[in-house]
Amino acid sequence: MTEQASISSPIIIIGTGFGGIAMAVQLLKDGRDDFIMLEKADSLGGTWRDNTYPGAECDIPSALYSFSFAPNPTWEFKWAKQPQILSYINEVVDRYSLRPKMRFGERVCRAEFDDAQNGWTVITHHGQRFDCQYLISAVGQLHHPNKPDIKGRDDFKGVSFHSARWNHDIDIQGKRIGVIGNAASAVQFIPEIAKTAGHVTVYQRSANWVVDKGDRPYTSLEKALARHAPWMATLYRFGLWSLSEYVVWPVIKGAKLRGAIMRAKNRMDMKRFIKDPKMRALLTPTYPVGAKRILFSDKYYEALAFDNVSLVTNKVDSIRETGITTADGTMHDHDVLIWGTGFHTNPFLKEIDVVGAKGRRLNVHWTGGARAYMGIMTDGFPNLFMLYGPNTNTGHTSIIFKLECQAGYISQLLQVAERDESQGVIAVRPDAAQDFDREMQDRLRHLAWNKVETSWYKDGDRLTNNWPGSSLEFKRRTVRPDMAHFVTKLP
Repeated sequence: MTEQASISSPIIIIGTGFGGIAMAVQLLKDGRDDFIMLEKADSLGGTWRDNTYPGAECDIPSALYSFSFAPNPTWEFKWAKQPQILSYINEVVDRYSLRPKMRFGERVCRAEFDDAQNGWTVITHHGQRFDCQYLISAVGQLHHPNKPDIKGRDDFKGVSFHSARWNHDIDIQGKRIGVIGNAASAVQFIPEIAKTAGHVTVYQRSANWVVDKGDRPYTSLEKALARHAPWMATLYRFGLWSLSEYVVWPVIKGAKLRGAIMRAKNRMDMKRFIKDPKMRALLTPTYPVGAKRILFSDKYYEALAFDNVSLVTNKVDSIRETGITTADGTMHDHDVLIWGTGFHTNPFLKEIDVVGAKGRRLNVHWTGGARAYMGIMTDGFPNLFMLYGPNTNTGHTSIIFKLECQAGYISQLLQVAERDESQGVIAVRPDAAQDFDREMQDRLRHLAWNKVETSWYKDGDRLTNNWPGSSLEFKRRTVRPDMAHFVTKLP
């Protein structure tokens, strides 16, 4: 790695997915264009650039999974497919002329705070140095594919890949395919590959709550109304938000009646296709609704009923050259293995060596689990902001709603940091950060997410990913920073 001449900018944003774009647009609205956006890939889009597997789509309705400042009247389906989501992201970028701000192929590997200059130095993988006053991470949570360390994982002689790195060169027609995992991505691609594969074997570690989402194309009339009567589209979006806020969220909080209704809906959807009571029992979770991510699919149970699809619930013991051996000793031969096993979400910012004030390392500071005040700032790391940081994930509604809240909050902190009496510095107080983290863990302890031993929401015993309240509460608490919790001068 050869270090190159430094490039300076007051603000650097890491990432060009929804979070980075929300922050960039907020800065433009503030009259600021003094920022650079760094992207490790050769194109923008984040998770919607990376996940191109068959059937990839959002599990939040498209009218809600979009920026409030950039409504899209051309959505083709009620639940948008990956190609159109990526197209929408590119359209927003071009609408706000953000592309010239982006530098592609710049994977950040180190960020260090300069105590003398009160700013950050960022180093990318090929030695390029960037200096900035304020560093904003928008790297997201779902972009490091997770392939569990199963015995013999690398011994398989056939074709093997993770769903987030789909191998489009492989013709799956007639192939014997083993799918390890049955969560959010798997329930989308399994019905698609089952159409042409010779046989699909689904290895289920634990069952998931799956609910029919009622997807369909928007009609011409609906699209016309969205274009010519935007107030109706806004009202529709509000209705979708209200449904998630006042129906799904209470289920996660433990509302018995609404939880019972969702369980009944799951049973009804399942019985339409799965006629064997024993198989229905295997597909019914033993944990409360919402303890793990609720999945939405119109096609998964139907696909499991296909003659060329098998469900295996015995634990995967090992991977051999020709397939998978399960714990009962059965050998299953496969031509292709597909890992539908999700992502490494912990630790946060795992690929960046972050060094804060007085040489404090973020990975050490976060020993035992990531934490940050409002999911945005962590003590000991001045002028470092995060979008979609610890304890900001949502289990019931659109993360884009929260990204916009966070971008507005960060914008206000930047304005405070640049007032005449400050040193160009903003930092969260350690006591405020500790109090906030204590509140998060205390509240999360009583929710459905804490009723399972492991999930991608957790880091050991700590729930590091999720927000313990409604999205309305998050918006209320990010309308205006409580400046008693921040300092603008460093000791």
